Amino acid sequence: MKKEKEKRTKKPPKALSKILVSLSMLVGIVLVLYPTVADKINDAVNRDVISEYRQTLMTLDDSECEAMLKAAQDYNEHLFQSEPYIGALTIGEREEYDALLNPDGTGVMGYIEIPKVKIYLAIYHGTEDSVLQTGVGHLEASSLPVPGKSVHTVLTGHSGLPSARLFTDLDQLETGDTFTLHILNEILTYQVEEIERVLPDELEDMRIEEGQELCTLMTCTPYGINTHRLVVTGRRIETAAESAPESSPVAQIVASRWNRWFVFLPALLFAAIVTAVILNHKRKKKRQKKQ
Repeated sequence: MKKEKEKRTKKPPKALSKILVSLSMLVGIVLVLYPTVADKINDAVNRDVISEYRQTLMTLDDSECEAMLKAAQDYNEHLFQSEPYIGALTIGEREEYDALLNPDGTGVMGYIEIPKVKIYLAIYHGTEDSVLQTGVGHLEASSLPVPGKSVHTVLTGHSGLPSARLFTDLDQLETGDTFTLHILNEILTYQVEEIERVLPDELEDMRIEEGQELCTLMTCTPYGINTHRLVVTGRRIETAAESAPESSPVAQIVASRWNRWFVFLPALLFAAIVTAVILNHKRKKKRQKKQ
């Protein structure tokens, strides 16, 4: 009787140790897979947002788009006349700013493409952390990204996040590379002219220059330390013919949702395999007890 009791008391620790080992392996695998899976999910979400933005544009007629474009250009002219910068916006100014280039009411003013580093991200109003966790933010004290002279748009994005790459690969750009902004029905292409690493308060190069049409992309650097800012400035050039409008927005939405399934399916398959292994282990234990 004593031996049987000893065996019963020894079994739980062994079973517990096996469970702990399995859980440790599972946690390790999850930690390894998390950055990749999270980034793919963020990419799929961005594609959904962009596709829905483009679908909204299809519901607008030319006069509505022209009116929104003209309002943004007037804003930029006022901003240029208010140099060096208008500073922090008042509540009223922020409401006016948020209403510009906001066709679907979600705060998305367009999207950016950087082919060299495969960046395809929505551009939002402002630079709040909630925005920068998922996409690119427009610095509200800079020009809106629309055609015009004496314009300098500044777009910011995070680098090195575990959940999304965002502007992580911005440091791979070189002078001569190009990036494109899609705003309403406008396609604005910029060629990189200058790349700098500056301190957070060294923002003179982001000022509006009379007669110039510039766009600056900015992110923190080095990764994890963030003591400086990587500043990539491009000058607007003529958009190449191959940068014509993409396929149907509806098709884009369907494709992005299929892409999301391709992200989730491996995770679901992995979870199913782990569950099957655990259940099989339990069945074996039951058989051993019966024997």
